[in-house]
Amino acid sequence: AAAVEELLARAEQEAALRLRSISVDKEQELQFDLGNLLALDPNPASGRRLQLEGEAMLRALARDNTQLLIGQLWAVPTRRVGEVIVAELPPATTRLPREKPKPKARPSTRWEEFARLKGIRKKKRASLAWDERRREWRRRWGYRKANDQAEDWALEVPDNADPNEDQFAKRAGQKKERVAKNELHRLRNIARGRTLREAGAAAGGPVQHPGKRELSRAILTAKLSTASVGRFQDKLPKERDNPRGSGKRRQFRPLLGDFSAEKQKQLELLQSMAKSGQKPRLNLTKAVNKQLREDERQEAAEKRKKKKGKGGRGRGRDGWGGGKPKAGGKPNAGRKPAVTQRGKGK
Repeated sequence: AAAVEELLARAEQEAALRLRSISVDKEQELQFDLGNLLALDPNPASGRRLQLEGEAMLRALARDNTQLLIGQLWAVPTRRVGEVIVAELPPATTRLPREKPKPKARPSTRWEEFARLKGIRKKKRASLAWDERRREWRRRWGYRKANDQAEDWALEVPDNADPNEDQFAKRAGQKKERVAKNELHRLRNIARGRTLREAGAAAGGPVQHPGKRELSRAILTAKLSTASVGRFQDKLPKERDNPRGSGKRRQFRPLLGDFSAEKQKQLELLQSMAKSGQKPRLNLTKAVNKQLREDERQEAAEKRKKKKGKGGRGRGRDGWGGGKPKAGGKPNAGRKPAVTQRGKGK
């Protein structure tokens, strides 16, 4: 009976060790930022205990602080969303740094600058318009819109127009011109942005009054900045095709998951940095070619020296003969003039 009681007591102790109490005692209370799920422990850690226990102490400390943080989360007000209970966290108090820089303000377009100068305020138009033909309210844009010109079956021919001209085709062409003009204005507003203006100033180009070349470059840059790299962008009238291979989408490596590739990349970088201080490798092909060129240069120099050292046939100061001219005759009589590389005589 005593042995059975000892076994039961030992089992209870082991179960108590496995299931610790949720109550944690701290000398100083933790500082909580529930908006960021952050807990700050101001209690100093014991250096001697850390040396003796090591990882076990750190795990116990992390467990206790996590228990206190979870206890604070249970006190947060909750609400039901569908079939799920959601806790409403308070606003964060700790300011975290941004991952990316703050976005710059969008530069205003020419119309926005003009409206601000003249005091014009933008008014929101109603989505419904009155259709005079059907005497009812219809959508202003889109399917079955009010006063749709596509439903006109007859058009009036102006007095000064050609009677044989197709007015429907003329109206469709005018609409395409308006769409192209609006697209040109949109791209021109993009070209007037701060980024392109700074790039033009750095390249030495005009900034305030850009020319045709600068505008074409800005339009091409705006088209290539799309997700399709300008492949499905509409072209303006008399616009050249985009140069092939002018844009390429940048491929980024995944941030998480592929740890082996990242490790291999870092090892290759460290190996290249370690080899940079060593003696560079010898390029055998380059060294042999350099030596052959040097030998050929020396042989050519020796041949020139031998030609200059020959007596009687070397070219002197007064002519081809090294000696004095013969008596009663012209110097170098009967000798052909020298010929240059282009085939002309001197």
